[in-house]
Amino acid sequence: MAESDKERGPVIASKFLLRCRNLQVMFGETFGLGPGATLAAIIFTALVLMIAVFWFFYSAPPDTIIITSGDQGSLFQRNAEKYEKILARKGVKLKILPSEGSLGNLKRLQNPKFHVDVGFVQAGVVAKGQNVDDLVSLGSLSYEPLYLFCRTDKPFKLLSDFSGKTLAVGEQGTGTNVLALTLLELNGIKPGGATTLLEMDDEDAEKALLEGKIDGAFMMADSAASKTMRDLLRDPGITAFHFSQADAYTRRIKYLNKLVLLEGSIDFGKNIPDHNINLLSPTVELIARADLHPALSDLLLEAATEVHSRAGRYQRQGEFPAPLEHEYRISSDAQRFYKSGKSFLYRYLPFSMASLLNRILVVIVPLILVLIPGLKSIPVIYRWRIRLRILRWYRALLVLEGDLGQDATSEHQEKLLRRLDQIEESVNNMKVAASFADQFYALRSHITIVRDRLKGGTPC
Repeated sequence: MAESDKERGPVIASKFLLRCRNLQVMFGETFGLGPGATLAAIIFTALVLMIAVFWFFYSAPPDTIIITSGDQGSLFQRNAEKYEKILARKGVKLKILPSEGSLGNLKRLQNPKFHVDVGFVQAGVVAKGQNVDDLVSLGSLSYEPLYLFCRTDKPFKLLSDFSGKTLAVGEQGTGTNVLALTLLELNGIKPGGATTLLEMDDEDAEKALLEGKIDGAFMMADSAASKTMRDLLRDPGITAFHFSQADAYTRRIKYLNKLVLLEGSIDFGKNIPDHNINLLSPTVELIARADLHPALSDLLLEAATEVHSRAGRYQRQGEFPAPLEHEYRISSDAQRFYKSGKSFLYRYLPFSMASLLNRILVVIVPLILVLIPGLKSIPVIYRWRIRLRILRWYRALLVLEGDLGQDATSEHQEKLLRRLDQIEESVNNMKVAASFADQFYALRSHITIVRDRLKGGTPC
């Protein structure tokens, strides 16, 4: 068996080489090319086709998106779960990674070793001087109000009134922690000072506040469970701090917005709250890595529109998502989506079919634009090259005939015949395609005519 395989190997190889040779001959005869030009055309065609096939599969959008969301039970987490259901209808899987909150999401997105595509990030968590050019924003999704819960039996008018008190400022890595420390610093309250600042999660902070162990607790939707904040808003002994200087804060901190928790909006029957409360709120952005596939960008924005466009306690119908630019540039794909919606194919066809047709168009059209002119240029260049070679020997014949009339001696004629022999030998060694046979044989016949004239001594 082993010997027969060894004997069969060279036979198969020789058959393959023969087929390649036949292909080369057929290609050359079809386009009128020599062996070298034919080989160049075949290599060029194969190279273009290989690149086209590679690009066809490489440009396919992934069927899985990885999103870094927020803490369990948080609004970030619940929104990610809504996205998951919407994308599943399109045949795309959304993998949700829980996190501490906005700052943790930002760190994950900027870490090239961490496998993640998009994440919810609150505006304002980017540190001063931090480079975020490798990230893009798909737009702002919603307001994210900052609540400072405090006891009703201890009224506070200004943030500076909490100086010397005990505050829960959210866990490290959360947007709550970043914004709370920023606002407190504007009021002269810094870590390590007279005010005790505790980095606690929302459940521990709720328990400590209800037991009177702390004077206030900052909470936001990126890290605090919605149930926790809802329970605190309904508790008669707890109230949300009224930011009476909200307008001034929004002038100082550009990414903040003033929101109003209207009287009775939590519970009309019990009139909770019993007065309007000013709140401060950044927006939440959907941040992606710059290499996110355009088709996935459209899918995510379509899901965001379905989830975030409804009217709510703090927003109008259709207010979000919106291309509001803060620390991150709006991606070109997102800008196109906000202006004209999804691309034509994705608008009317299922995602998988639209993706396939889109890749066919992206690959086939450039293939035609490159391959056809390229193949057309090879015969043109080859014919031009052969034509120059033939004209070169015609010029040599003209020069030789011109020298014939200058000297009629036998020695001079013999010298010219030797030159003509060299020309004829060079011409006979030329390799030309069959399509140039007429010009080749015409050149040889003209050489014969010149030889007859030389032998007869007749000047041209």
